[in-house]
Amino acid sequence: MHSLSLLKLGLGIWLTLGLMVSQAFAAENVQVQVKQPYIELHSGPAGGFPVIHVVEKNQWITVLKRRTNWFKVETIKGVRGSEKGLVEGSSEASSERRGKGNVQGWVKQDALHLTQSSSGQPVKLSDGSFESFAQRNVEFGALGGSFEGVPSMTVFADWVATENLAAGISVTQALGDLSENQFFLIRVQHTTFPEWRVSPYITLGAGKIRTQPRANLVQSGDETRTSDLLAAGIGLRYYMAQNFMLKLEYQHLQALTDRDMNEDLEQWKLGFAVFF
Repeated sequence: MHSLSLLKLGLGIWLTLGLMVSQAFAAENVQVQVKQPYIELHSGPAGGFPVIHVVEKNQWITVLKRRTNWFKVETIKGVRGSEKGLVEGSSEASSERRGKGNVQGWVKQDALHLTQSSSGQPVKLSDGSFESFAQRNVEFGALGGSFEGVPSMTVFADWVATENLAAGISVTQALGDLSENQFFLIRVQHTTFPEWRVSPYITLGAGKIRTQPRANLVQSGDETRTSDLLAAGIGLRYYMAQNFMLKLEYQHLQALTDRDMNEDLEQWKLGFAVFF
């Protein structure tokens, strides 16, 4: 039952992350203006598809969605590009035409870098490359592991302040035969060598932990308790591809209890994260 609960939690987390990724890509659906002599629209998201339209300088297009390093765009009614770039009589050309005169097609990311935003700034879109990794603003992730010998699941969200420093919050749930532990941490992270694809980091944090005994142990006198929590950890992050990275982390935690001695705890965790 414990494994099933953690599996459901993990699936829920990754569905949430998937929605976040979709929303982040949707946020790139902006209008841009061509600032080079022209850009070419292809009928599909690859260089092998034919050119079906040419958008001339100073014309505007709307970015609709992306597929890897290709973006689907649409010309804007009233400011359409030249029609001479259409392949006359082709099925691709007729299918990409819209009823109101707009044209849809695919452009490579490099072509969008030849445009500018409505504020006059050059367009730079993240392609999920290692170069764009250094420019990320936020990270979201889910990690599974072991907390004091029982399965655990952790989700986190970090704000990346600089290449070296990030701050965020994490929430962990661990289900054991004797008790259920839930804790959250507000933490800071320092990455030692941010320019490396594989880089170590350290974390410091503080938060709260709630320990609830299993139902069959409550009658023995054990009660649910909440304690302050301090944490220190070391980890290793590996940039994989696109917007994904792998993280391995060890944490030493100390619960500040009302007893004569504080409680030392350990956690290992491994999982994936996405960045934007």
